[in-house]
Amino acid sequence: MLKSIIAAGAACVALLCAGSLSAQPKPNLAVYGQLPNIEQIELSPDGSKLAIVVTDGEQRFLSIRQVRGGVLAGMNVGATKLRGVTWAGEEHLILVVSRTDAVVGLMGPAREYFLATDYNWKTKKQVLLLRNQRDAMNVILGAPMVRMINSEPVVFLEGVHFVNNVGLDTLFRINLNSGATRMLDYGAQVDTDGWLVDAKGEPVAQSLYNSERGRWTLKIKQGMSWRAIDEAITPMGSYGIAGFGRDGKSVLVWRTDDKDQDILREYDASGQHVDLPSDLNLSGLLHDPANLSLLGGYTLKGDDLIYTFFDPGSQRAWNAVGKAYQGDRVSLASWSQDRKRVVARVDSPTMGPGYTLVDLNTKTADWLGDIYSGLTEAAISPVRPIKYKAADGLEINGYLTLPKGRDPKNLPLIVLPHGGPEGRDTPGFDWWSQALASRGYAVLQPNFRGSEGYGWDFVQAGFGEWGKKMQTDLSDGVRDLAKQGIIDPKRVCIVGASYGGYAALAGATLDNGVYRCAVSVAGPSDLKKMLLSVRASHNGAVSAAQRYWLRFMGADGIRDPDLAAISPAQQAAKANVPVMLIHGKDDTVVRYDQSQIMADALKKAGKPVEFITLDGEDHWLSRGATRLKMLTETVAFVEKHNPPE
Repeated sequence: MLKSIIAAGAACVALLCAGSLSAQPKPNLAVYGQLPNIEQIELSPDGSKLAIVVTDGEQRFLSIRQVRGGVLAGMNVGATKLRGVTWAGEEHLILVVSRTDAVVGLMGPAREYFLATDYNWKTKKQVLLLRNQRDAMNVILGAPMVRMINSEPVVFLEGVHFVNNVGLDTLFRINLNSGATRMLDYGAQVDTDGWLVDAKGEPVAQSLYNSERGRWTLKIKQGMSWRAIDEAITPMGSYGIAGFGRDGKSVLVWRTDDKDQDILREYDASGQHVDLPSDLNLSGLLHDPANLSLLGGYTLKGDDLIYTFFDPGSQRAWNAVGKAYQGDRVSLASWSQDRKRVVARVDSPTMGPGYTLVDLNTKTADWLGDIYSGLTEAAISPVRPIKYKAADGLEINGYLTLPKGRDPKNLPLIVLPHGGPEGRDTPGFDWWSQALASRGYAVLQPNFRGSEGYGWDFVQAGFGEWGKKMQTDLSDGVRDLAKQGIIDPKRVCIVGASYGGYAALAGATLDNGVYRCAVSVAGPSDLKKMLLSVRASHNGAVSAAQRYWLRFMGADGIRDPDLAAISPAQQAAKANVPVMLIHGKDDTVVRYDQSQIMADALKKAGKPVEFITLDGEDHWLSRGATRLKMLTETVAFVEKHNPPE
């Protein structure tokens, strides 16, 4: 289309040509804002069947189909928040869903609870797991562990069992064929926060964490008793358990050494340990679906997703998968038990993301479907990695999405900081930035100091910089793009969710003179009250979550008066741009009242503010209708206050 426009308008002046480009119809926002057409694909253990979670943009459906053949079964999940699907043998699937609820008799505010259901696609029977267990809830605390024992599918779930009115993280064993459920009281304690079960179905390791003291302990079962074989002071949270080691028997833990460097440690049954080579630099692990042994892992090196396997044959097999889609970002989604059939996610910079099925036996690849239906090449804007220097000289990496068909000069800009704050943006398709770019905006996604993926020193550089250098890292990026002439510094807005929502509010109140408007989606506004809600969620006790936030905020405690200086709600009188607040009513991470507090503060100060409530929505924009509403309201707001043309 661009070539035809150029040919037809060769004699026109540049300004008129630009007008012709901008007049092209823009993609419907629903292409980006609705739920993905395909949310998950899982290959059955023998590689013959696919479980596919699809949506119509709002409602979810589970389809079971043959790899070579038609549909076998299906069920309408509806508006249920389906979080994951796991095969358990060839007939059963474990469906994990979540719901926001305040449970009568439990202390604290509403929480997001996770439940597991067994679905037998042959009989069409659905059974809620952990139901009707004495002195127990029917919620789960971790991912299901599926094991085949004597050719029968057995699932192990971490649940809540009450002893003297105290809920303990307890392991349950469920035979899916018979439905028999048994509680395993293998040394469960108040501080237990994780379990590991071997291929034979025996619990072999247990993680414990005392949140008040910040102490983590690893226990390994030796004979009929449990022995503590390692412990550490970890005030920011538990190390947990990362699965089995290279031999399929040793226990694997991500932890830090005496120099605060991340290490991957294997413990044998006697408690002896060995650290894996530090040059592996893995950020995620891959385990054999058959014997549970550690096969390797993956990491983001620069902007490339690198998979590393210990076995050369496995490495060659994976390289063959990537070679079939050169130029695209390929990641593992699922594989058969023999690892000969692989479902991979393919992220094309020109066509968007989708799923493919690769058969390593026949050396063939079959396209399974696009993740976003209706997404065309014309609707995808180019993304490029960028680097710039912060005011203090620290190098900041990020990504710049440029609106398709527009000359990258004097563009309007949206700064879109990520959440966390110890998260990061990655290369590949991002529905939110693509939607904004489709409206004519350049979009900057900076991985500001404190972001993960750039080493521990870079994370540490963010400690105490909440609302300070973490904030100016964003506006330093604006100044760098303006210096290059890519963007117009007078036409910049800031939009973000979670911590990114806080950054948007801080951009309106603490870092004046940079932005024309700000949109905060579920952003904290009053940090003291946020910390109080965190404490309430932990029944008034000091928690690792509280210590985590305080470390980035640079405060000594909840009563630290310095929190007011970096709380946008406390600085609302300084706001000099219009602000939009969007918040899900069921948010259990950043409570809905954080946006209410900000709206009230801005109104009291006589500042322009709009407040959009997303009924029934959580922190993660899990529902199609409310997710699209968020995007539609955001785009209308920035177009009003920062027109793209």
